[in-house]
Amino acid sequence: QVQLVESGGGLVQPGGSLTLSCAASGRISRVNNMAWYRQVPGQQRELVAIIASSGSTSYEDSVKGRFTISRDNAKNTVYLQMNALKPEDTAIYYCFAHILFPETGMYWGQGTQVTVSS
Repeated sequence: QVQLVESGGGLVQPGGSLTLSCAASGRISRVNNMAWYRQVPGQQRELVAIIASSGSTSYEDSVKGRFTISRDNAKNTVYLQMNALKPEDTAIYYCFAHILFPETGMYWGQGTQVTVSS
C-alpha cells in the first residue's frame, strides 16, 4: 500500500521561509506528477505547485517567484521551498502523487499545517 508522509510545517513569521517534504513509500516503481495543494477551512483545496516526472513545473500565480517545487525521483520525494511567506499562505498543505506502476492510483498525504503570523 502506498503512503505519503509529509513533514516540515509549522509557525513562521511573515517574510520567513519553510521547506515541506513528502516521501512516498510502498509498492512504487514509477511516479508521474507530484504536487502540493493547500486548503483553508471553509474553502476549496487549491493547487499550489506541480512537478512532472520530467522535472517541468507549474505554479499558482500568487506563489510564483516565492515557492519552488522539486523532487528526488530516487527517493520518491517531493519538496516545497517556501520563501517570503505571507499571512495569506496560512493553510493546511497536502502533497499529492500520481503513481503509475505497479498499480495506478492517486494518493494524498495527511496534511501539514503552515501558519504565517507575527
